[in-house]
Amino acid sequence: MKTKLILGLALGALAAAPFALAEPTADEVAAIQKRDFHKRGQAGMDRIEQDAVQRVCTDSHNKPPEALAKAMESDQLKAIPFPSGSLIGDWKKGAKVASGGRGMTWSDDPKKPSAGGCYNCHQLSARQPSYGTIGPSLTGFAKKRGNGPDMQKYVYGKVYNAKAYSLCSNMPRFGSSGTLTEEQIKDVVAYVLDANSPVNK
Repeated sequence: MKTKLILGLALGALAAAPFALAEPTADEVAAIQKRDFHKRGQAGMDRIEQDAVQRVCTDSHNKPPEALAKAMESDQLKAIPFPSGSLIGDWKKGAKVASGGRGMTWSDDPKKPSAGGCYNCHQLSARQPSYGTIGPSLTGFAKKRGNGPDMQKYVYGKVYNAKAYSLCSNMPRFGSSGTLTEEQIKDVVAYVLDANSPVNK
């Protein structure tokens, strides 16, 4: 009985003790990554190198000064090569891009097109059985926000490089990273905005 009491008091003291583990710096994290990650297939070591945007977000814990964030977002937006003409592709092809999850991993064939894996973070339609919630639901997107030229440009730009609209966004830069082609992005725009798409049904 005495042993149980002592053990209980000891565990209670440990639970109440303020453990302050030092958070690793960005340089320490980079050193660990370089030590533990290795090139395999198409996944090279360049993938762990942060660019200026990523570094600012890391160093500020995703809360950079507003003026700096706005300036960097503006630079990112200027670098998006918006195609001339219509930004609406084929929504049926866009559905496949959005619901596909292959591409860009070390075991994928780099000669084959990648998919967007949009379902990992977004609900894409009311009928979708499983989806992630990191990003907002896209159901009824065009009904809520329209599908005119300005919205087409916004959705295209957001898919191409989300950092142009929210610097520390969790959304991948599908266009600037080369993950999706111009045609694929147009198809995703159609999937999000076309009135006949399941997204807007």
